Amino acid sequence: MKKFKLSRDDIQELVFGYGGCIASDKITVEGLLVGFMYRESPHNEMDSGWRFLSGEESDEYMSDTSNHSVFGVNTIANYDPSIIEHLDAPEGVALERASGEEGFTQVESG
Repeated sequence: MKKFKLSRDDIQELVFGYGGCIASDKITVEGLLVGFMYRESPHNEMDSGWRFLSGEESDEYMSDTSNHSVFGVNTIANYDPSIIEHLDAPEGVALERASGEEGFTQVESG
């Protein structure tokens, strides 16, 4: 069973109405900041399309579905509030945090 860095009681309502997302355990279990975030077409009406990674995940790591889970976008905003200002970005956007930087810059996706 996974031991998440934040408990249910630690989660505050920071954003509302964004739906679900996929996030890596590097963020939710290991506590790393979001290093790469992108928005794809949602898979269903509950999905925001957002995907959040630390940037330290290998292809092998991500191919193991036990290393990432579905969360509410609000939950990931609690792990890293710096994502909030980008949540209204359109599908197809990819943002990356340079090492040691506060904010994100847009990068080519895919």
